[in-house]
Amino acid sequence: MRRIPVVLPGGREVTLSPGGQNELLDVMIRDFCSYFTPGGVVLYVGDAGDKWSAFEEKALTDLGVVLDPHGKIPDLIVYMPDKNWLVLLEAAPKHGPIDAKRHAELRTLFAGSTAGPVFVTCFPTRQNARKYLHQIAWETEVWCADNPTHMIHFNGERFLGPYPLET
Repeated sequence: MRRIPVVLPGGREVTLSPGGQNELLDVMIRDFCSYFTPGGVVLYVGDAGDKWSAFEEKALTDLGVVLDPHGKIPDLIVYMPDKNWLVLLEAAPKHGPIDAKRHAELRTLFAGSTAGPVFVTCFPTRQNARKYLHQIAWETEVWCADNPTHMIHFNGERFLGPYPLET
């Protein structure tokens, strides 16, 4: 099968299996990361065919994050060392957006993180996003690949920043 070559920030190359959310994942790495996480380090890429195509286990462990191999891990995890943020991105066509239930799951999964988590749902188009707007959790962001320089902010006191993890 023809694989999708993806160059991570920093120059490392991985290949993703074709189909599924991987075309969107490629654009998320290329466009979202260049616009919104400059200098960010990709710590995890969840390929539809190979869940662990890029996985920086030690870096995540150093940040207090231990991922369960059988758990529901975000599709893309980017660490921004200058801000000490972990940007957790979900490719919405795969399992839907970060709704209230998924937001709570991710907050629990990353509760031990020393970096502040930022939650972003990614869609291929604004048209696709419209179907899910009623499900998007507050205090999260939405990014659409067809408008890569813009983001939709779902309330809260911050734009693209972490919130305290206490419940």
